[in-house]
Amino acid sequence: MSRVTALIDGNNFYASCEQSLDASLIGRPLVVLSNNDGCIVARSSEARALGISMGTPYFKVRHKLDRLGVVVRSSNYALYGDMSQRLMSLLEAHCEELEIYSIDEAFAYINGPSDDNLKPWARHLRAQVHRNLGLPIAIGLGASKGQAKLANHLAKAIPAHAGVFNLLTASDPDTWLESVAIENVWGIGRKLAHWCRLRGVTNARQLRDMPRSKLHARCGVVGIRLQRELQGHACLPLALAPTSKQETCVSRSFSRPIANPEELRQAIATYVVRASEKLRRQQQRAGTLTVFTRTSPFAPAFYSQAATIQLDLPSNDTAILLAAALPLVERIYRPHCRLNKAGVLMQNLQSADHLQQHLLVAVHADEQHRRDRLMNTIDRLNHRYGSGTVGWVVCGMQPGWSMRRHQLSRAATTRLNDVPLVLA
Repeated sequence: MSRVTALIDGNNFYASCEQSLDASLIGRPLVVLSNNDGCIVARSSEARALGISMGTPYFKVRHKLDRLGVVVRSSNYALYGDMSQRLMSLLEAHCEELEIYSIDEAFAYINGPSDDNLKPWARHLRAQVHRNLGLPIAIGLGASKGQAKLANHLAKAIPAHAGVFNLLTASDPDTWLESVAIENVWGIGRKLAHWCRLRGVTNARQLRDMPRSKLHARCGVVGIRLQRELQGHACLPLALAPTSKQETCVSRSFSRPIANPEELRQAIATYVVRASEKLRRQQQRAGTLTVFTRTSPFAPAFYSQAATIQLDLPSNDTAILLAAALPLVERIYRPHCRLNKAGVLMQNLQSADHLQQHLLVAVHADEQHRRDRLMNTIDRLNHRYGSGTVGWVVCGMQPGWSMRRHQLSRAATTRLNDVPLVLA
């Protein structure tokens, strides 16, 4: 048996998640918008066929979308995150080793037969994911991550492949590599693609076969590693355990500009609560906290300000972080400035398994344990019954500045109130 590398990802993931819970959307053009219903960040296949571009501001094409009968949805991150976890859990049961690469992508090692014919396995996996989750996926197979990425691109780009392509068993791999433009090669950015085209390298095969010295002079060892990946040498092992985060940031643009210090306090408090939840989920504590805000970059007089505090003891306790962050609001607020965005940044992150003590700050183990249990209880309640079930009054009840999501769908997989009822 040989070990094969697979790249498995969801097709039009955000749009597919919406369609999986609303069967009336299947077969219809659908777009998903970014925060505050700003830009188009996901499109169904039908919307792509209509020529709707990614990143287009919604206000510019709103009337066009109405005329074409395109369904519009606001980003439902609770739904997408939950569907991602379900997808990755299902993939883990069918792969020897799995690296979660993004919300809708995963690399995997598969022990294939001697002839590397993994099509029956791939088709079975696609069918099971579609049956259990209602999500379409594409599977690319190769000898390395780079080859698996190319194969995945070919699996989605050519309908005849039916969502599965194995570069190891392709009759003429060079022909397939020539069909992949240099811009679509994993690891090739816009500037590097331009550099390659100036030297006559326009596709994946030409990049694989170009002189190593030229690529090394431009990209160093990273470029050589990419070239060897295309040649079938596995230079990038799977990252089976996620690396510890160096910092955690929570920031949002407001649905409308704010100029009231109380609203800025509510916003900062809301983002601190969210950041502390992330820290506990990451099993980390923050040693430094920064709050920041700014006006719109298009405002006549642009204003941006930040304030930082060093904590005596690293913490992920929401109450402690709120007590440290809220006094900083006065330092970043300026009267008569119409603020457009704010956020918090947690830095100097440390593992929650160990707490570095402070000579001048007394810590009682029993009190620390009690606070940890309280935070964990709040997190469990919010996870089970929906975000905001247990909140902090300083965040406000129904703030008018909160993110605009007029086209939000239900989060039936994470919120009990959104579970559809069937009467029979």
